[in-house]
Amino acid sequence: MNPDERIVCRCEEITYDEIRSAIAQGARDVDAVKRMTRAGMGLCQGKSCARLVSQILSAQLGIGIEQVPQATPRMPVRPVAASVFAPREHQPDGP
Repeated sequence: MNPDERIVCRCEEITYDEIRSAIAQGARDVDAVKRMTRAGMGLCQGKSCARLVSQILSAQLGIGIEQVPQATPRMPVRPVAASVFAPREHQPDGP
């Protein structure tokens, strides 16, 4: 297998070459790579690939890994019924 074809983000199937390409196009932090490639936007929310993306950024930019700005953590958003937060007896009567 060509090393550039190695999968970095398993959830979104983003390759090493796609990450490098994003960096070549101007990505300078994990959030920028995420926006350009979707790496870290899958089911695991970057738990399995964020460190790899940071390592690639570090190597490509020639900076220490501690200097690579990390992604801003965001919780997944899903609709939740009001009954989850307040039991039925505490909800106002409706029409």
